[in-house]
Amino acid sequence: MKSICLLSSFLFFVVVIFLTTISASYVGNKTDHLALLSFKLMITKDPYGALTSWNSSFHFCDWNGVTCGKRHRRVTVVQLESQGLEGPLSPHVGNLSFLHELWLFNNSFEGTIPHEIGRLFRLRFLGLDKNKFNGIIPTNLSGCSNLEELYLSGNKLVGSIPKEIAFISQLTLIAIHDNNLRGGIPSSLGNITSMEVFSATGNPLGGNIPNTLGNWKSLRELYFGDCNLYGTIPHSIYNLSLVTMFSLDNNKLTGSIPAELGIMQPHLTVLQLRDNQVAGLLPPSISNCSKLQVLELQNNNFSGKVTVDFSKLRDIVWISLYQNNLNGEIKFIDSLKNCSNLKELDLSGCKFQGVVPASIGNLSFQLKHLNLGENQLHGNLPSSIGNLLGLRLLNLESNQFTGEISSTIGMLQNLGVAYLDENQLSGKIPDAIGNLSTLIKLSLSSNRLEGDIPPSLGNCHNLLTLYLYNNKLSGKIPKELLQLTTLSIKFDLSQNNLVGSLPIEVGDLKMLSYMDLSHNNLSGKIPDSLGGSTSLSFLYIKNNSFQGIIPLSLSSLRGLVELDLSHNNFSGQIPRFLEQFLLTYLDLSYNDFEGEVPVLGVFINASAFWVLGNNRLCGGLVELGLPKCKETGKHKKRLHWFIIVILIVSAIFSILCFVYACFKKKSNRQLYQSSTHGRFSKISYNQLLKATDGFSEAMLIGKGGFSSVYKGIIDQDDKTVAIKVLHLQNRGADRSFIAECEVWRSIRHRNLLKIITSCSSVDFHGNDFKALVYEFMPNGSLHDKLHSSACTPRPNLLQRINILINVACALDYLHNHCLSTIVHGDLKPSNILLDDDMVAHVGDFGLARFLGPSLNQNNSIGIRGTIEYAFGSEMTTSGDVFSFGILLLEVMTGKRPTDDIFMEGLSLHKFVYMALEDHVTHAIDEELLKYHHKDEIAMENIALTLKIGVSCSLYSPPHRMNIKNVVNELQHILDMIQNI
Repeated sequence: MKSICLLSSFLFFVVVIFLTTISASYVGNKTDHLALLSFKLMITKDPYGALTSWNSSFHFCDWNGVTCGKRHRRVTVVQLESQGLEGPLSPHVGNLSFLHELWLFNNSFEGTIPHEIGRLFRLRFLGLDKNKFNGIIPTNLSGCSNLEELYLSGNKLVGSIPKEIAFISQLTLIAIHDNNLRGGIPSSLGNITSMEVFSATGNPLGGNIPNTLGNWKSLRELYFGDCNLYGTIPHSIYNLSLVTMFSLDNNKLTGSIPAELGIMQPHLTVLQLRDNQVAGLLPPSISNCSKLQVLELQNNNFSGKVTVDFSKLRDIVWISLYQNNLNGEIKFIDSLKNCSNLKELDLSGCKFQGVVPASIGNLSFQLKHLNLGENQLHGNLPSSIGNLLGLRLLNLESNQFTGEISSTIGMLQNLGVAYLDENQLSGKIPDAIGNLSTLIKLSLSSNRLEGDIPPSLGNCHNLLTLYLYNNKLSGKIPKELLQLTTLSIKFDLSQNNLVGSLPIEVGDLKMLSYMDLSHNNLSGKIPDSLGGSTSLSFLYIKNNSFQGIIPLSLSSLRGLVELDLSHNNFSGQIPRFLEQFLLTYLDLSYNDFEGEVPVLGVFINASAFWVLGNNRLCGGLVELGLPKCKETGKHKKRLHWFIIVILIVSAIFSILCFVYACFKKKSNRQLYQSSTHGRFSKISYNQLLKATDGFSEAMLIGKGGFSSVYKGIIDQDDKTVAIKVLHLQNRGADRSFIAECEVWRSIRHRNLLKIITSCSSVDFHGNDFKALVYEFMPNGSLHDKLHSSACTPRPNLLQRINILINVACALDYLHNHCLSTIVHGDLKPSNILLDDDMVAHVGDFGLARFLGPSLNQNNSIGIRGTIEYAFGSEMTTSGDVFSFGILLLEVMTGKRPTDDIFMEGLSLHKFVYMALEDHVTHAIDEELLKYHHKDEIAMENIALTLKIGVSCSLYSPPHRMNIKNVVNELQHILDMIQNI
């Protein structure tokens, strides 16, 4: 009986415990459910429908991105990376008490990081990087006592690194780079002895590196670049023997590197101390770091001879020592012959002396950049340099090299940039240089070269920049050189002994921005063809013997900023067209000009132009001190004729406008019928309703003034399509539909969005309904790829150039290869769609127009393009070219033309134009700059691409590039980049 009572008591106890567990589990589940719903409620944008499944139809453990434990069915993981989510992070996330991992990387969460996260004591991984969080790092994160990895980088966090983080004793990784944290590095961080990776690059922390960080015995990677640090690097840091990545670049650090570095840190793969003030010798023990791949010590105060034995560093890829106080000879190059992975060797600006050893030709075939410039090297250039077949950049400038340039240079078939300027090289320029078909920049200036310029240079069909100034070159300018249509940045032959006239082929340099032929013995008249070089911004031909009048054809050079014709024998009157130019510098002095000096444009500023030494000039500004001009009756008579011509032209224009309006009205009455009976099969309203789940918000992928675009699946073939539904209640939407149908009936091209079918019907309420069905583009719009934080990675350089070529080809087809010329009228990144292979397709022809044969791109007046049309100007192909130019600049700069920085007269066009001359990096998208800022060939091609954008978006329509030329130039740039 007693045993039965005991058994009953035990069973009762078990039941009570069981029921208590069930009750607790239920409460916990409800807490998690409510916390997740609060999370969703605070999301203001979910472009990819990541939270669509977060509803009552599913248990929250089955929601997208949510993982629950099998035992308690409590949330353990929330993983929503790269979903484009926007809005604040709900503080109720702190109620997910069983959470182990929270991954919200690469979204657009904003506001402060909720301090309630500090309640998640089971949390092991917290990933909030690449968002828009602001405010401070919550100090009570220390409550996450089991946290192992903390990612907060790429936000807008301020304040300091909380000392309390030191209480999280299990941390192995902290990533807080690219924020705005200040206040130094807390010494208490040294208490986290489990630390393996610490990254704080790109924060203005300030202060010293604490000695306590030497307690991180497990440390493998340390990143403190660009943190405004000063003082010496504690010796205890060098004692961390497991370190592989050691990056402290771009600070104000002093002191020296320990002589035993290679013994203390033998596993180093990356050593970055560039852009500091570190001094002393380079430790020979670096040769003990047998796994070293990157050695960046440039821009410091290192001194003495280089005694490192590089033969042991067989994995070395990058050696950069430039701008230090190193000296002695560069015999250590002998030890690099076994470094078969070496791609960059930069020893410039180090005060090296002596001759270049012939063994330089034994360096790796993979060597791409060899930079020995700005040293005190002398003697002949070794002919063995011709063995470096992989070279893309060769910089030997600013040394004391003598002798001739060896013809073996012609063997460097991959060479893109060659700097041999500011030496004492003599003899002739070797014909073999013409073999360098990939050369884009050649500088031989400031030497003692003589003889003729070899015509073989005309074989360098990729040349963008050529410097031959300040030599002793003679003979005529080869016409082959002037037929290099790629010459577009700088062409400088000044300060030589060149003779003869300027060949008429100079007009072939249509893309050239800068030309200097000054200080030669050139003569004859300026050829009319020079007016074909319409991209010229800087033209200098002073100190020659040119004569005759300035040809009227030069009025085409409306982009000129500086013009120097001084010290020649020019005659006649000063051309009036110079008044219309936006010149900031004009020198016409010491010629034989006569007549009245103009008083408009540059001539209104006496400090911007010079006319000294022209004894037959009169008038102009009082400051010039010239005699007054004698009055004649010609001006009055000319004015009368001008007024008569204006009246006649105005009358003819009014008549033409009336006739055009009548024709337009008649054609519009017939347009709807013609547009809805084309090559498209029809689809019903009901099919589209079903395909889009009732035109639900979840299927919406874009919205504009005239339409909404939905993603849909057509049942009949299970095909994913894009469905553009017109907002017929909005004025102009019906015309947009008609225009688009009419255009789609007439065109077909690989870079135009493919239309599948159309729908013109009524909905279930009896309202008119019109829609177009297109091929679905999985990669969305170019606008989203450039500007949406949800779209990662952003297009790389090759992809961007390919996209621009695709768009230019589409425009070329519309403008030049259709039966009737078609103007798109609304070219912008949101109307450029990208398929699976990132091939661009131009869409949205709702504003398109057909043009007659007489309406070409050069007959328009005023401002054009997508921005231009907003001013009510007539639509022409020139307007599309303008829009393409702005689109190109947006693609390459990453800046919208409507960005806040563009105000008070500054536009995207002007912003890039001003940057192109000296600071092109200021205009380049940071994403491109990050990967290509050290690649001079890539940077040259990016600059050339920007120049095309500027040329396409010039104010004056006649001076914009022809779209055919745009396609050719971009294809040329693509070929160059693919060879990098």
